[in-house]
Amino acid sequence: MESLQKSLLVTGGAGFIGANFVHYWLNTYPNDKVTVLDALTYAGNKENLASLEGSSNFKFVHGNICDQDLVEQLLQSGEINTIVHFAAESHVDRSITGPDEFIETNIIGTYSLLKAAKKVWLDIPKEQGRQALEHRFHHVSTDEVYGTLELRDPAFTEDTAYAPNSPYSASKAASDHLVRAYHHTYGLEVTTSNCSNNYGPYHFPEKLIPLIVTNILHDKPLPIYGDGKQVRDWLYVEDHARGIDLVLNKGRVGENYNIGGHNEWHNIDIVKLICQLMDQAFENDKTLIEKYPLAILARQAKSEELITYVTDRAGHDRRYAIDAEKSFTELGYRPQESFETGIRKTIEWYLDNDSWWRSLIK
Repeated sequence: MESLQKSLLVTGGAGFIGANFVHYWLNTYPNDKVTVLDALTYAGNKENLASLEGSSNFKFVHGNICDQDLVEQLLQSGEINTIVHFAAESHVDRSITGPDEFIETNIIGTYSLLKAAKKVWLDIPKEQGRQALEHRFHHVSTDEVYGTLELRDPAFTEDTAYAPNSPYSASKAASDHLVRAYHHTYGLEVTTSNCSNNYGPYHFPEKLIPLIVTNILHDKPLPIYGDGKQVRDWLYVEDHARGIDLVLNKGRVGENYNIGGHNEWHNIDIVKLICQLMDQAFENDKTLIEKYPLAILARQAKSEELITYVTDRAGHDRRYAIDAEKSFTELGYRPQESFETGIRKTIEWYLDNDSWWRSLIK
C-alpha cells in the first residue's frame, strides 16, 4: 500500500496510544485523511485531539465499534482504505473485576469491524462485478497474549504460543485470532502488531507511570504490587506509532510483527527512577513548588518515602519481554527514544499539562 494515498479510520483514536498515533500520522503524512471513531469511555478523551479540530483532513465520530452499520457508513462515505484498530478495554485490574466489557469491546467489537471491512472492501465490489478494493486492516494487540516469562526465559517472538492469563489478555488473544481467520478464510488484507508497554503523553492516570507522577504531585502513596520485581518492556508511544507506520507501508499481509524497545525494567526500579527525576525537577525549577503545593516530599527530595507495597493482584504476570528482531530485520524498525530520554519527556509533559490530567484523577 506504499503508493496508495491513505484515508484512515482509527478506532479508539481518542485514547492514549490512538491519539498519539493520530498526531504522528498527520504530522508525517499531512495529505492523508484520518477519521477517528471513539466511544469516549472513561479512557477516551476528546481533548487528546483538540489541536486537530477544524483541520480539513481530520474528522471525529463519536460512536461504538460494535455498531457495524456505522462502521460501514464511515468506510464508504470516507472512501477509507485503511483501518488502524486501537479500540480496546486494556486495564488488567478492571478486567479482573468486570470482564464483561472486555469481551464486548475487544472480541465482539473487533468482530463487528471485520464484518464491516469484509462487506465494504470485498463483498460489495464482488456483487457489483468489480475487483476488491485495495485495503489494509491493521490490528493493534499486546505482548500480554503470550502469557508470562521467567527471568531467564527468551523474549516473546511472533512464534511464541499464546497463553493469556487475564480476562484482558484472553480477550485480546481472541481478537487476534479473529483477525487472522478473516485473512485466511476470506482474503481480508490484515496485519497485526503486538507491542510492549507504552508510555508518554496522554497516558490515562490509572496506569503505572502517570499514576506515580501524579501521586507524587499530591503527596499520595505510590502503590507497588507484591515485591515490585515484575518486569516489563517499555516503549515510548511515538516509537510505537512509528512501528505501525512501517508495518502499514512495508509489512507483509497476514503477518504479525512484535514492536518493542528491548528495554526491560523492574516496576520498582521505574518507580524509584521517577521519584529521583521528580525530585530533580523540583530542585531545578522552583516554580513547581508554587504550582504543586501538595508535593511536600518532592520539594524535600524525598519522593521515595511515598513508596508503599500492597497485595499483589490476582494472576499477575511476572515478566513480559518483546523480541522485535523481525521488525528490525524486515521493516528497518528502530526505537528513536531511549528510556532515559523518553521518561524525561513524559515527566516534563505531565508537569506542563496539569490542566489535562487534573480532571481525570480522583
